[in-house]
Amino acid sequence: MTASEEPVSFRLAYVPGVMPDKWVRVWHERLPGVPLSLTQVAAAEAGGVLLDGRADAGLVRLPVDRTVLSAIPLYTETTVVVVPKDHLVTAADEVSVADLADEIVLHPLDDVLGWERLPGRPAFERPATTADAVELVAAGIGVLVVPLSLARLHHRKDLTHRPLTDAPTSSVALSWPQEATTDLVEDFIGIVRGRTVNSTRGRRPGPAQEGAERTGAGDAGRKPAAGKQQAGAKAAGARSGGRAGGSRSGAGKPAGRNPRRGSGGTAKGGGRRGGRRS
Repeated sequence: MTASEEPVSFRLAYVPGVMPDKWVRVWHERLPGVPLSLTQVAAAEAGGVLLDGRADAGLVRLPVDRTVLSAIPLYTETTVVVVPKDHLVTAADEVSVADLADEIVLHPLDDVLGWERLPGRPAFERPATTADAVELVAAGIGVLVVPLSLARLHHRKDLTHRPLTDAPTSSVALSWPQEATTDLVEDFIGIVRGRTVNSTRGRRPGPAQEGAERTGAGDAGRKPAAGKQQAGAKAAGARSGGRAGGSRSGAGKPAGRNPRRGSGGTAKGGGRRGGRRS
């Protein structure tokens, strides 16, 4: 098989916490002949994966380098603090950064919140990953502040979480290299933006569609035009039928058929005409 004969596919990278399932399902429904492969990458590595061609697009965490990558923000996550189920902060529905002043707040190396100043007291060392930090929380060593999706990803029965009202947040975006905005990327953009299957916005039309637009063939606008022609034909038939019907009715209906005038009306008319002639 030559390179040109190899099947086309779409490669999508995504960072931990992002759930691409609903968009992947729509992709398979709309483009069943184009395989979509998923690759999970660390948030800090997502930009490099896109730029070196290991993925066509990615569901990443902002910010990204906008000089080389395009990005469409999708949503911003709620930030939560992960604590043991018997922790004092569980008595409240939500907490603030000030409520963590006396806590050891773990700061993993793969943190995605970009703190200017971490609240609470720092741990002796930073955990390598968020998963490691969750294990330390379960061991009673400290608390962890993360986006809600990561708290759910690393859920444990002995831990819970509460919204942290004044903490930094993390936003998720669809991103791809600016110089590689392919038709398949445009297809995926349409899916995440909720466009219908018939929408061509943002994607170049194919040759068949371009020909249809030039000639008018295949356009939905043809149906109303045909309807107008049919309506015009019906109107023309009605006019000609009305004239023909009028002639037939005039020739075939004697004046004496009028129930109010009767035959006497005709006789009178004839008398007047006869009087003028004399």
